[in-house]
Amino acid sequence: MSRIDELIEELCPDGVEFKAVGDIASVGTGSSDRKDATDDGEFPFYVRSREVLRIAKYEFDEEAVLIPGEGGIGEIFHYVSGRYALHQRAYRISFNYNQLDTKFAYYYFAVHFKAFILLKAVSATVTSIRKPMITDFRIPIPPLGIQREIVKVLDTFTELTAELTAELTARKKQYHYYRDQLLSFEEGEVEWKPLGEIGEFIRGKRFTKADYVDDGISVIHYGEIYTQYGVWTDHVISQVRPDMANTLRYAKPGDIVITDVGETVEDVGKAVAWLGDKEVAIHDHCYAFRHTMNPKFISYYMQTTSFIAEKARYVARTKVNTLLIDGFSKIKIPVPPLEEQARIVAILDKFDALVNDLSSGLPAEIKARRQQYEHYRDRLLSFPQQTDHQGGMA
Repeated sequence: MSRIDELIEELCPDGVEFKAVGDIASVGTGSSDRKDATDDGEFPFYVRSREVLRIAKYEFDEEAVLIPGEGGIGEIFHYVSGRYALHQRAYRISFNYNQLDTKFAYYYFAVHFKAFILLKAVSATVTSIRKPMITDFRIPIPPLGIQREIVKVLDTFTELTAELTAELTARKKQYHYYRDQLLSFEEGEVEWKPLGEIGEFIRGKRFTKADYVDDGISVIHYGEIYTQYGVWTDHVISQVRPDMANTLRYAKPGDIVITDVGETVEDVGKAVAWLGDKEVAIHDHCYAFRHTMNPKFISYYMQTTSFIAEKARYVARTKVNTLLIDGFSKIKIPVPPLEEQARIVAILDKFDALVNDLSSGLPAEIKARRQQYEHYRDRLLSFPQQTDHQGGMA
């Protein structure tokens, strides 16, 4: 960092010149459509998302910055070098100015472009990008040596994060494999019982977002089970009005809270063990499963491949996928001795913390690296604008 600071101080004592993209680049859209994508295509096909598809024919052979014209406005950017195809509602920015490094421009767009288009917009949101928004955007042009030093630093952070993410993906696969193995039992090895014999299902009562308050009754909304909670939780993120206390239904500590709807069949019946020290109110699209087993053991088992496949038999595939609780209650699960349940849970807890815990393990390391990267990226890509002799901005 000190090396870059020294270069800027030495080579840009009066600030940095900024140029409009329209003056130093060719800006246009692609002509391909998503239906042109093929799984075995030779060339990358950039659409209006972070996902990069494949395609049989290429449109461009160049170095460029790519931006979707719709969707993910100001959030999605791609750097490309070589042959590629581009969606008809995505923009390519190919720089023709030999004093600008395209990778440097890519990083600068990623940091500053969203704020620029929001300033130009009439409303608080932007649903699509028009060409003038891009051509009017101004980019700093520090000396190429500085640009390349900055790119080198940011590339190093990006590569490190990618390596950690790849390791996390591999560990998750390993975790899922061992979870399924640990929770597989031979016929006759342990007793198997239907859920309906192990415990009872208690349906929640309705509340809406209009009922939410900052300080009230702790609740679990079914949507939060997909997005906010893992195998278990001992805290909530939502609360509703205290005067609703007598109209709600509650899960007790140790209950399994299960959703009865979902966008996908796999989401239906998703479970989280409630391990808080008090009761928690649950939404009417949830059931509390009350039992006498190890709650984490049940919740882990409900994540297994075999249970998800069995559960799929009891999902009504209508406009909204819905759990058929009478059928669901007939699913048999293994009931080993409590000591064995605790042993298995202890092993899986270690794996789960490694791959899912934001306060420890790989997710925590990735989060820390990303925060470090964003700090240095924002610092490295902030430049004082050069003033001309008349006091104006150059």
